[in-house]
Amino acid sequence: MLYFNNDYSEGCHPRILERLSLTNFEQTPGYGMDGYCLRAAALIKKLCNNEMLDVHFLVGGTQTNLTVIASVLRPHQGVIGAESAHIEVHESGSIEATGHKVLTLPSADGKITAAQVEECVTAHYDNEAAEHMVQPGMVYISNPTELGTLYSLEELRELSAVCRKHGLYLFMDGARLGYGLMAQGNDVTMEDIARLCDAFYIGGTKGGALFGEAVVFANAMISRDFRYLIKQRGGMLAKGRLLGLQFSTLLEDGLYFELAKHANAQADKIRATLDELGYSYLVPGVTNQIFPIFPNAVVEALRHDFCFNIQQKIDDGHTAVRFCTSWATEAKNVDVLCEKLRELSK
Repeated sequence: MLYFNNDYSEGCHPRILERLSLTNFEQTPGYGMDGYCLRAAALIKKLCNNEMLDVHFLVGGTQTNLTVIASVLRPHQGVIGAESAHIEVHESGSIEATGHKVLTLPSADGKITAAQVEECVTAHYDNEAAEHMVQPGMVYISNPTELGTLYSLEELRELSAVCRKHGLYLFMDGARLGYGLMAQGNDVTMEDIARLCDAFYIGGTKGGALFGEAVVFANAMISRDFRYLIKQRGGMLAKGRLLGLQFSTLLEDGLYFELAKHANAQADKIRATLDELGYSYLVPGVTNQIFPIFPNAVVEALRHDFCFNIQQKIDDGHTAVRFCTSWATEAKNVDVLCEKLRELSK
């Protein structure tokens, strides 16, 4: 069985394992106060060209999302996001469990627009019963989105502007950030993200690390006492150096971006085959997630040899699926999948 169902099936890049082994008996301060975490934070600040950023390390994406969102919002506030947002559809109500509500907006491609946010906020305050309703306090986006699409620099600028106009915080989920930054046609940089977002995170779990996410606060107003909140939410790792070491390894010589570029290249090979065979997509994309639409017979035939995700039913005879490549996807396995697709199209 070959796995194309996610980008975290493998462990981590060998360089990380090597450094973990070499430093295994080294004694360091705990709770993220060690030299490796400080080094990783410095690298992130350099990549963003901003020494004033506040950087923290957590273990996983859901933990990061709920900790950041709950730390920023007041008790009566909610967070605006796409109806397909990870915090809405794939985190077991974690945001609601913190006492906040996800205020969803319709989206065909996983993205939301500045105009939608403007309309949502205006509708709230124009309502005579506004104080009886959940107040919008933050906008959540992910880049790439759950459907593998990307925000352009102009779209990000517009979202940032409308958030600042209405006093909303803009938070970017970067669980797959590397894949987005290295995608063909992307015009957004780390520096842009740090300038336009109040907070974002750099995903390690899906980008070559064993685990870990690096939270970056660009707005000092919302990062105060964040370490207290990490601890309160159970996210403060005693052996915090395990996180810092992984991120410093990934970032110090560009390995993080090389791995993302590899995953995208393997996805592009699959896309090229799908295009050659005339298949359409649920949503077109350029990152490591691919959403082709297949006849149901093809889906069933592929299941014998490949693990992938069922995305949604299109009609009685067709289904959209998701193939996902990773930082470690082997070219030979992609070739096997492409050959099988050609065989099934005959």
